[in-house]
Amino acid sequence: MFTYLLYDVTNQVCRITFNRPDQLNAMNRVFMDEIITAFHKANDDKDVRVVVVTGNGRAFMSGADLKEYAAQTDVEFQNFQKRGWELYQTAETSPKPYIAMVNGFALGGGFEIALACDLIIASRSAVFGLPEVHLGLVPGGGGTQKLYSRIGLGRALEVLMLGSKYSAEEMHRWGVVNFLVDDATLSEFTEEIAQKLTRRLPQSIEKLKFLARQSSQPDVTVKGMMDEACALSVLFQLPEVTEKLQNFMNR
Repeated sequence: MFTYLLYDVTNQVCRITFNRPDQLNAMNRVFMDEIITAFHKANDDKDVRVVVVTGNGRAFMSGADLKEYAAQTDVEFQNFQKRGWELYQTAETSPKPYIAMVNGFALGGGFEIALACDLIIASRSAVFGLPEVHLGLVPGGGGTQKLYSRIGLGRALEVLMLGSKYSAEEMHRWGVVNFLVDDATLSEFTEEIAQKLTRRLPQSIEKLKFLARQSSQPDVTVKGMMDEACALSVLFQLPEVTEKLQNFMNR
């Protein structure tokens, strides 16, 4: 059914594994559509109580597939962004808890998928970052909004404007990562947390998730995400950005 991901349901836990390891799970349009389909499938499955999202290989997800990303027309780019919004919203608005099990690089859109999840469990070797600024761009999946709600303005601006990579330990210390565990025990620990959540009343989890997200992301965040999308669209059309993207691809 899927080309770029694995889908499995066991003991009321759905595990969605990004499976494009040769490209560090970089997300192209087909991959994005598959993730959205998988998220909807898990949300609609009455046998699923918890969704765990992870990556195969050395990355959780390294972000967008820049080869395809840079070659998009303006119309294709706009459609890509709209589909991206659906991806993040499908996780955030789900009545079920989503856990990001981050096992490697979580960069750009990969970091934003983790931020869209309710809990982030990371291995000690995991690496996080929003490097879009190096290409003259801004994040397009809510990174400018969701990171701020977790770590505050000062730290968020540091991550966004420097575009640096940060260790899982730093992200744990700043409150982005909920649990920091050894690489060898990441899967086992995540399963333990997931099973704990399956034993909670689903209606209670749904209300808790809604209320907590409502308090941390008020209406201004929705406007902020719209402003973010507009800013990215404007930047994407700049000749300087086109040059940076081409230089990146030719390295």
